Amino acid sequence: MSDDHRVLLLGPPGAGKGTQGDRIADRYDLDVITTGDALRNNKEMDISELGLEYDTPGAYMDAGELVPDAVVNEIVVTALADADGFVLDGYPRNLDQAEYLSEQTELDYVVFLDVPEAELVDRLTGRRVCDDCGATFHVDFDPPAEQGVCDDCGGELVQREDDTEETVRERLRVYAEETEPVVEHYRELGSLVEVSGEGTPDDVFDRFVDVIEN
Repeated sequence: MSDDHRVLLLGPPGAGKGTQGDRIADRYDLDVITTGDALRNNKEMDISELGLEYDTPGAYMDAGELVPDAVVNEIVVTALADADGFVLDGYPRNLDQAEYLSEQTELDYVVFLDVPEAELVDRLTGRRVCDDCGATFHVDFDPPAEQGVCDDCGGELVQREDDTEETVRERLRVYAEETEPVVEHYRELGSLVEVSGEGTPDDVFDRFVDVIEN
């Protein structure tokens, strides 16, 4: 895969998109572009000409509101234009965004990381974060040396509110409602490549590389 290839990475929360996206980008010298990073890097962009409620993306973020599709589209496509090759993660989230993306750029690979829901819940609910330094652990996959105690600073490890089972299942419900149709869209186009996201990060990465290179 050359350094001007364009990869779209799809999958539910907890599938490992961030981990695999970083590894693929590093292997093939691609830029990683995520919706969150793109929005944070353009919080002060002047969007007043769009006639929306707020004049900057940051105003929506500060108010805890979803940034409108028109704004997200412009920010993400601008980031893509600045990259020779990229791994795109977190966009498109709905069919309107997918259709807009297809008008703006061609994708070389659309890869879906497939993980059973039960494993996604285990991955997401098992995360623990240090109350003091912010270090992250997992009760099964990356446990601390002493249960409940941070290896780095000795602080208390806690479960964040957005990692409780109730919240995780709601995130997965929203994903199924809003983003699974995007997966079906690319599957119907015949451009979707499915990779099992089960196993260790190394296992998944090897499958990812094998599918792309072969």
